Amino acid sequence: PPQQQMPPEQVDGLVQRIALYPDPLLAQVLTASTFWNQIPDAAGWAHEHRGLNGDQLAHAISEDRLPWDPSVLALLPVPSVLDMMARDMGWTQALGNTVLGERFEVMDAVQRMRERAQQYGYLQTNSYDRVVGGPGEIQIQPVDPGYFYVPTYDPYVVYARPREIGRAH
Repeated sequence: PPQQQMPPEQVDGLVQRIALYPDPLLAQVLTASTFWNQIPDAAGWAHEHRGLNGDQLAHAISEDRLPWDPSVLALLPVPSVLDMMARDMGWTQALGNTVLGERFEVMDAVQRMRERAQQYGYLQTNSYDRVVGGPGEIQIQPVDPGYFYVPTYDPYVVYARPREIGRAH
């Protein structure tokens, strides 16, 4: 039987924590989530090799002949993201299944979240990322293509209308 589509609000909830990631990182997270069963091992490997970066990390990855999908391998330099995914495997698996079954809906949800964060002033160009495009086409590109800044934010804050302070009632 055909799979029932998830309501847009539910897809929004799935992508909230990653929607403000730079586009290249977001693409890897979305694809890697479809290989959710590889995430815990990759997170463990990244944790064990957390002191390595650049050429040393690339050499260790090559030397260990890691068997994971390229999207999972691409997340090894960002262990905080792998760790976040491994700590919430229910979310990671749900995201992966939704990416596989409803990719366009996932991308629409990312745009809805970005528009909301931009509207409330939480998504704007900074020293790490350039925010370009308009509604439905908001892109987040790293200023330095060789470096991904992983933003940390509270979805309950960045996607909610800011409270008006000092307003007397």
